[in-house]
Amino acid sequence: MRILGIESSCDETGIAIYDDEKGLLAHQLYSQIKVHADYGGVVPELASRDHIRKALPLIEAAFEEANCTAEDLDGIAFTAGPGLVGAILVGSSIGRSLAFGWDIPAVAVHHMEGHLLAPMLEEKKPDFPFVALLVSGGHTLLVEVKGIGQYQILGESVDDAAGEAFDKTAKLLGLDYPGGPLLAKLAEQGEDKKFVFPRPMTSKPGLDFSFSGLKTATAITIREQGGVEGCDEQTKADIAHAFQTAVVDTLTIKCKRALKQTGIKRLVIAGGVSANKDLREKFERMMQGMQGEVFYPRTEFCTDNGAMIAYAGMQRLKAKQYAPMDMKAYPRWPIDSLPPI
Repeated sequence: MRILGIESSCDETGIAIYDDEKGLLAHQLYSQIKVHADYGGVVPELASRDHIRKALPLIEAAFEEANCTAEDLDGIAFTAGPGLVGAILVGSSIGRSLAFGWDIPAVAVHHMEGHLLAPMLEEKKPDFPFVALLVSGGHTLLVEVKGIGQYQILGESVDDAAGEAFDKTAKLLGLDYPGGPLLAKLAEQGEDKKFVFPRPMTSKPGLDFSFSGLKTATAITIREQGGVEGCDEQTKADIAHAFQTAVVDTLTIKCKRALKQTGIKRLVIAGGVSANKDLREKFERMMQGMQGEVFYPRTEFCTDNGAMIAYAGMQRLKAKQYAPMDMKAYPRWPIDSLPPI
């Protein structure tokens, strides 16, 4: 079977074609970074308009890359949520319309399920069950995964997501958009323990996260150092390093707690923040100490992309969980509400 995947939940237009026997045949991605850079963040209306402009040319490019046509498809998968509702509507409308016109099934995919299953695109795949840490600009979730669609939320952020905290802190340090990757790069130049920030919600039981207080602690430190204009580059790097270390330590502590609570030895890390080098190194060490395994998608599949939507859509397509004609876009959509396969 062969499926076309469409991702348009935020500021990347991702198109992919996946074959259940041959694997990924085509992967096209367009980032809107330049569109939003002048505004310091994603402008929803501009994001929607750019998805309209880019989706169809990318679909044509994907067909060319895969050396196939619409007649070779068995279905179309599209992100139906969560995300920016206008952006979601672009991809879902195109996907549903093409499926109707080509007389093939359409499948609505949960964006975070796409991230959760992204490591399945790799040669080294995790077996079920596993614990998944989903860390992106909009979400921080700890999920126990017993199978596709069998999800139990163990913990989530009560305020800012980890990726959101990275971006906001980067802005406090005067870094350009998108700030998260720039902050991580700056942190590599920082000295350890020059500054020490709290590890939020780790001193009490539970698996929920909170990063807004950490962001505030960073803002206070920047102000005490004379503001962003008064900080030299080394001081900024030291602050970035301390912030990143606090986030990574917090995520590590919570994941270790979740693994002990569930008794599971396999951990999946996915989402945009999972590309962070320091985070990967610390999770590798942690899992070695616990005699377990950690799984990641390749870096290009950590951020939003069509490949993960195509793969997740293929699983739903095989289960005949088709999208109805009156499908909706879901800006909010609990992952534990999905039907099992």
